[in-house]
Amino acid sequence: MSSGQDSVFTEYETDTSQTSKLLRKFKETPFVPIGMAGFAMVVGYGLYRLKHRGDMKMSLHLIHMRVAAQGFVVGAITCGVLYSMFREHVVKPKE
Repeated sequence: MSSGQDSVFTEYETDTSQTSKLLRKFKETPFVPIGMAGFAMVVGYGLYRLKHRGDMKMSLHLIHMRVAAQGFVVGAITCGVLYSMFREHVVKPKE
């Protein structure tokens, strides 16, 4: 590779840290991080409730938590798609 291409790649890598990438992604699609956070909350709640599940079987408890976590993520993605369609088609930016 030429030295011009190397400087472009190193400049790009130094300008984009993990935090700046996350903030940029949150501004572009705010429902993806919300879905990830909701998934983490459902998993945390499931682990907490695992101790107090009573006589419920482990497999049934895990199935319920999986369905709840997937439902939250799919709901967040659906809201994100609807939001982007609304922003793109209803509130059209002036060209």
